[in-house]
Amino acid sequence: MAVRINDIAPDFTAESTAGTIRFHDWLGDSYAIIFSHPRDFTPVCTTEFGAVAQLADEWKKRKTKVIGVSVDSVQDHEKWKRDIEAVGGASADFPIIDDSSLTVAKAYDMLPADYYLPTEGRTPAHSATVRTVYIIGPDKKVRLTMTYPMSVGRNFAEILRALDAVQKTDGVPLATPANWVPGQDVIVALSLNNDQAKERFGELDIKLPYLRFAKA
Repeated sequence: MAVRINDIAPDFTAESTAGTIRFHDWLGDSYAIIFSHPRDFTPVCTTEFGAVAQLADEWKKRKTKVIGVSVDSVQDHEKWKRDIEAVGGASADFPIIDDSSLTVAKAYDMLPADYYLPTEGRTPAHSATVRTVYIIGPDKKVRLTMTYPMSVGRNFAEILRALDAVQKTDGVPLATPANWVPGQDVIVALSLNNDQAKERFGELDIKLPYLRFAKA
């Protein structure tokens, strides 16, 4: 069954480079980003894990935990981390889940409809669809998903921007416009009339009756 926005993120228990992870317990009251990969030692994925390592201070600033998923063993992950750190120039201190059983990939509906995959001789092409990003809220609900093909490296500046937008609008009657970045004006939801919006957010910049901006 597909994992949709506002679904409770499937819980799981798995081994990782940081020991046994019980996902909901590990998440606690933080935001989290799950980013999945079809195989260790693949070129694009190595650069992506390196990018995540480089952003360690940014994740911490946003009180967000990051966790990688790859369909190989912890032993392979530990070897791969050396390559990741060499490419990224930063320590890969976040957990990487051992999903050689494909338990997490199946729980999060990352695989094709046909779950059959070879247990021996599996190549990245067999699990090519395991290239998804999930932003999870402190309430364990899925806030955002992105899925990438094998040939397109993820833009972690965009993932960071999306996280900022999720956190900015979480639980408040606001939305972010196209290409929004922190510090820019935000859109006031139509659930508030003009007087309510001004009382809550101050003066409005009304472009259209349904497009009203407020200071971030």
